[in-house]
Amino acid sequence: MSEQQTTNNKPQTLNGPLVGIVMGSESDLDIMKGAAEMLRQFEVEPELTIVSAHRTPERLRDYAKKAKERGIKVIIAGAGGAAHLPGMVAANTILPVIGVPVKSSNSIDGWDSVLSILQMPYGVPVATVALNGAKNAGILAAQILALHDTSIADKLEAYKEYQDDIVMESVKNVRSMGFRNEFDR
Repeated sequence: MSEQQTTNNKPQTLNGPLVGIVMGSESDLDIMKGAAEMLRQFEVEPELTIVSAHRTPERLRDYAKKAKERGIKVIIAGAGGAAHLPGMVAANTILPVIGVPVKSSNSIDGWDSVLSILQMPYGVPVATVALNGAKNAGILAAQILALHDTSIADKLEAYKEYQDDIVMESVKNVRSMGFRNEFDR
């Protein structure tokens, strides 16, 4: 049997989900569930939990260090304010970490979160998406998994085609309003 199996058409390892989604607090859930929703569109069932860099540092270290042996391939970490969670997760694992800056109630318009995640020191990379960009983090995690899973790659291709169809429908709508664009001949 291969390392990966399909349960209910959802790619998972024998031990569970392929993507871990962590957030600093429950207040981040409204944003971070977007990553889970996108992954589910590609039939990748993630795990999702709260791991605070400041309030539960041992839990963070334990989560990050054991993620690979549990079969996790990518970790998405979202946090607001000081936003140390993605960087501290990355410091404790060799897995790719995608950071999601969250505009929280104590945030400086989200800039503190964005800069905290973007400005990682040499040797501890964190791929960073836009402020509140958890959906893009889910897509990026699926793209990473698709490097070795053709079923996820096929779903991503279909998603790209769907996005193209939506834009082309908008082009038709604008054209039907009487606007002309030489590019759209």
